Amino acid sequence: MAENLYWHVEPGEAGERLDAYITARTELTRSRVGNLIGEGQALVNGAAASKAGLRLRAGDEVHLEIPEAREPSLDAQDIDLRIVYEDDDLAVVYKPSGMVVHPAAGNPDGTLVNALLFHLDNLSGVGGEKRPGLVHRIDKDTSGLLLVAKNDRAHVSLAEQIKEHSVERAYLAICIDRFREPLGVVDAPIGRHPSDRKKMAIREGGRRAVTHWRVLEELRGCSYIEARLETGRTHQIRVHMASIGHPVLGDPVYGPKKSPYPVAGGQLLHAAVIGFDHPATGKRMRFEAQPEPRFLAWLKRLELR
Repeated sequence: MAENLYWHVEPGEAGERLDAYITARTELTRSRVGNLIGEGQALVNGAAASKAGLRLRAGDEVHLEIPEAREPSLDAQDIDLRIVYEDDDLAVVYKPSGMVVHPAAGNPDGTLVNALLFHLDNLSGVGGEKRPGLVHRIDKDTSGLLLVAKNDRAHVSLAEQIKEHSVERAYLAICIDRFREPLGVVDAPIGRHPSDRKKMAIREGGRRAVTHWRVLEELRGCSYIEARLETGRTHQIRVHMASIGHPVLGDPVYGPKKSPYPVAGGQLLHAAVIGFDHPATGKRMRFEAQPEPRFLAWLKRLELR
């Protein structure tokens, strides 16, 4: 059954953005609220809100309808998927930004897993029935290469390599501001944020996290960097870069409230390299992929020359 919520805007609340107003009064993320507004589920004074940034006035009546959640779907779906490499044991695929890796609340289908079930003949089951084939993950708005296991033997081998830090994982990112040094290491533990359960944070008692970074090019008000993972924690690069004063450009969670550039579509972060030992042959394999046009367009736009 759909859930209906109602509010009356008080004088002290006038001027707030509609999406921010609703987010502060629910347990929904701001992106989820924005999606509901875009779907016409938010009414202001009985009329569908035209945009998430609508400024509220004292006395406004706000109504939000939250549709009944659908159960996550593990159906095979014919979704475009770029398969970079495939054999009997594994596949390397390119996940576009904006695609969720596996079904979950709020994203019941249309995910990478749904696409994998359609395009690949087998997937490992070690990761659980809701995450078939997934050896590791990348964020929804991060693009790039993902390693997929097609049988349990391959999955165990690849997961062990990740645990032993022998898998090469390199990312490209555009970060805010110039770095004082050409390269460095962030070694700081990451755990769940103490007050916002949807975020991660550097905190005592968190899991060890190490990111090696180096500047590839200085840009206008930004830096183009390569970041290599020694560990693989949730949001690791995004949290670590923000912690040293250089959040990833376009990051809606860990970036500044007012970004120096109006980047749409999420953080400019790309999983560019994946390297590992083949679980059956032992042969070292390495794959590279260029960022998406959106990323490259911002890189060109910010070039100094």
